[in-house]
Amino acid sequence: MAILSAVLQIKELHKRFGATVAVDGISLSIEKGEIFGLLGPNGAGKSTTVNMAVGALQPDSGEICIAGQGAPSKPEVRRMIGVAPQELALYDEMSGVENLHFLGSLYGLSRTTLRTRIGEVLEEVGLQDRGGDRVGGYSGGMKRRLNIAAALIHNPSLLFLDEPTAGVDPQSRNKILETTERLAKEGTTIVYTTHYMEEAERVCHRVAIVDGAKIKAIDTVANLISEHGGQDTLVVEFQDETLRLQTEKPLEELNRLAAERAFERFHLERPTLEQVFLNLTGRSLRD
Repeated sequence: MAILSAVLQIKELHKRFGATVAVDGISLSIEKGEIFGLLGPNGAGKSTTVNMAVGALQPDSGEICIAGQGAPSKPEVRRMIGVAPQELALYDEMSGVENLHFLGSLYGLSRTTLRTRIGEVLEEVGLQDRGGDRVGGYSGGMKRRLNIAAALIHNPSLLFLDEPTAGVDPQSRNKILETTERLAKEGTTIVYTTHYMEEAERVCHRVAIVDGAKIKAIDTVANLISEHGGQDTLVVEFQDETLRLQTEKPLEELNRLAAERAFERFHLERPTLEQVFLNLTGRSLRD
């Protein structure tokens, strides 16, 4: 990726909390319109990295630059960033429109601009018919979508989505993923953290796997699977047992087994991003 076009550029970022090293020399560069996945078990350092990238936490050393304009410690740079946190930043007693109006006013948007943007972001997340309803009556999925709308109200060029589909229904999950993909196609740069590997495989252009305060690997999903996913798994079902064999030559293995005894069915399992994660960290994502 070309550094000159980077919307988010991080160089040799370090952060300690007492004797604990939270981030140890992380560097990355994310382009305009890219959906960049940040994956790691709890305590790996990804949340600390995100907090520094949005200006909520100061690094001990290293550089963060947003769209070539400088660090997020500058108010004018922070206005370029939108954040949809895992903990919902909404007021249940207010309507969707009132929430967006209040949050948009914090960015200094005029009434005219707010009126236009509220309509646009509600349509973006599929809540245009529910904007006048009290948020306390929303489903979990609707709240998640409004949370994203709030992050978009000031039209940021860099958007952080932290576990955006946690605890939502399948319809809302699909809508959020579609919205994420559409925003990227329109030019928004997105940093996407999730515990759902299938989501990262679907929407992310590149993924960084973080563990032990460092980036273990960073590449496209396809390249990560090719390099770190391991062999295909041949699953063969006999009448009395099921065999699972990791192999580089599944057809040869299948022919060998067929010559020994009859089987009922078989299928081939390709390596996944989850297997990459396990191979690199030795842990499940929720450890």
